[in-house]
Amino acid sequence: MPACGSVPILAGMAGYGASDPAAPNAGAETVNPEEIGRFAAQSAGWWDPEGSFRPLHRINPVRLQFVRRELLASFGRDARSLRPFAGLKLLDIGCGGGLVSEPMARLGFSVTGIDAAAPAIGVARAHAAAGGLAIDYRVAAAEQLAAAGERFDAALALEIVEHVADRDAFFAALGALVRPGGAVIGATLNRTAQSFALAIVGAEYLLGWLPRGTHDWNRFVRPSDFVLGLRRQGFTPMRLVGLSYAWRRSEWAESDDLSVNYMVAATRR
Repeated sequence: MPACGSVPILAGMAGYGASDPAAPNAGAETVNPEEIGRFAAQSAGWWDPEGSFRPLHRINPVRLQFVRRELLASFGRDARSLRPFAGLKLLDIGCGGGLVSEPMARLGFSVTGIDAAAPAIGVARAHAAAGGLAIDYRVAAAEQLAAAGERFDAALALEIVEHVADRDAFFAALGALVRPGGAVIGATLNRTAQSFALAIVGAEYLLGWLPRGTHDWNRFVRPSDFVLGLRRQGFTPMRLVGLSYAWRRSEWAESDDLSVNYMVAATRR
């Protein structure tokens, strides 16, 4: 592999998947039954930086930097403030064990984290309580909250869209959940030859970074499709960046390379 290039993150580990009767399958169009149960056995390791979720821990700093910067711009908040998003509501879809929900709560957001994986939600609740954070964690799917009429100032859809059963329904839920003037941040994997080689062959079969079967390349989402899905629901994409891994420095950074991992920021009209 090159000295500097894109390699896959642990996409889908923070998404819809749990072997649990409480998982929101009934009436949840975006929950993919094939994904349920895939990662339930690993839920206890969410907060272990050297465990099975190590790739997410490694990529989280640059991902959080992007989320914070784009939401500061969207809401015109003061970057010097310790809690710049106080008074705003954020939804973290596919929150997993809370690796992003907790930093967002510390930045002042009133956070709701949802996941179809009941074991992950259990871990998230316990970790937040131990840290004195009040986060509303629920076993739920996005369209269920949308049907209930819930609205948020911002929504995060990080490494989740490539695992939903009905992508159009998922985007429709995003459109319903984010209020006009609000924002959404998404992150996923592009459907390219490079992503197949790196995210599946490399990460799952050669390097063993991810369990085999973590990814289905056919569900990867091209940036053009992600942007179109957002536009159809009233969002205006504002930023599209790639994520690349510098092997010599052993760290992730934003880049112009969208061929494997990428992130998108959009505002709701």
